[in-house]
Amino acid sequence: MNTTPSATDAAWLEAHWMPFTANRQFKAAPRLLTGAAGAYYTDAEGRKVFDGLSGLWCTGLGHARREIVEAVSRQMATLDYAPAFQFGHPLSFELANRIVERMPAGLDHVMFAGGSGSDAVDTSLKIARAYWRVQGQAGKTRLIGRLQAYHGVNFGGISVGGLVANRKPYGQGIEAAHLAGMQPPAGSFFRGEPPDHGVQLAESLLTLIGLYDASTIAAVIVEPFSGSGGVIIPPRGYLQRLRQICSEHGILLIFDEVITGFGRCGAWTGAEAFGVAPDLLVFAKQSTNGVQPLSGVVVRKEIYDTFMAAGGQEYLLELPHGYTYSAHPVACAAGIATLDLIAREHVLARVQELAPRLEEAVHGLRGARHVADIRNYGLAAGITLASAPGEPARRPFEVAMAMFRKGFYVRYGGPTIQLAPPFISTAAEIGRLVDALGETLNHTD
Repeated sequence: MNTTPSATDAAWLEAHWMPFTANRQFKAAPRLLTGAAGAYYTDAEGRKVFDGLSGLWCTGLGHARREIVEAVSRQMATLDYAPAFQFGHPLSFELANRIVERMPAGLDHVMFAGGSGSDAVDTSLKIARAYWRVQGQAGKTRLIGRLQAYHGVNFGGISVGGLVANRKPYGQGIEAAHLAGMQPPAGSFFRGEPPDHGVQLAESLLTLIGLYDASTIAAVIVEPFSGSGGVIIPPRGYLQRLRQICSEHGILLIFDEVITGFGRCGAWTGAEAFGVAPDLLVFAKQSTNGVQPLSGVVVRKEIYDTFMAAGGQEYLLELPHGYTYSAHPVACAAGIATLDLIAREHVLARVQELAPRLEEAVHGLRGARHVADIRNYGLAAGITLASAPGEPARRPFEVAMAMFRKGFYVRYGGPTIQLAPPFISTAAEIGRLVDALGETLNHTD
């Protein structure tokens, strides 16, 4: 059977129902990537395309890193797969210890998930509910997310998530409620630091506690900053106030660090960057530099110990949960190599050095056509565009497609254009990326 790729062969393109993609539009005008190295993709026409979103927030070290490729290749030739249940392999324990070393104090135990951030989010929600049941408080089942938040695409994630478009097609989800959103008013233009006002938004948790009672609430899940929602930065003191309320009312606090973990904030975690420690921390994406799917949840010692103490006979499962690809040996090899590179190449300091360059560049777009707001934090930026009349999704899509034609990959989502350049980017590359975006905006209807 001939499976040779052809961008002009419509029948060949039809078999793949693509995720989060306008399939009809794509298959009429395909954008095929055929290679990648460093901070650039190569497309089917041989053009170099700057990776302005680090893949999907996950390839900050750049593509085709020799150290990771070699680690993965060695592992595939040594132990390509090991059963995830009832047996172990050395790399999962090594990686778990490496991760714990980089977590806030008290987060001591790693439960690896299936590979995607969505799997890890649902794992964290299941752990939270099961924890209270083991504690004899089975009525604590409600989960609280936040408006405008993204927590993946599994049923738990879309239920606590606050992006309407991701929930609407699927009907009733799991038992969830939502905190007030943090989207600032248009024209706020926050530059690299949390806003000084808005901490009172955290008080919406007290409203939900008053409505449902803390005895019914298992956990609150938030992103340290919202990535896919448009790089929305929490007000100063907001996360601290959530931490305080959760502690006072016996509610677990979960940080979804699928995007913010392992460097994007200029710290190992968003928890470190914002100075707040959760009870559970979800990771994925940058944990392997995107080379292999790997995700998981890091939990406080008290949570782990509670399950161990209530486990019954030693041969019985303490938590009936896991995935075929939990702690896959090849993914663990990629994870260890990635953490080594982040440390050896002083990536956190590199992000801290580049962040002001990105900030200066993106805020130079203030006054560009259609720009309603700009926000940045670490090596991430969100540019909110004024909507086209009657078509709120059209303008960001057209801008992103025009950028691709110019040789730059950026993400569009909702009303925003999102930037997350690789950690290995130069200031000049960031400048060219943002200059191209400004030019594109000023030539977009």
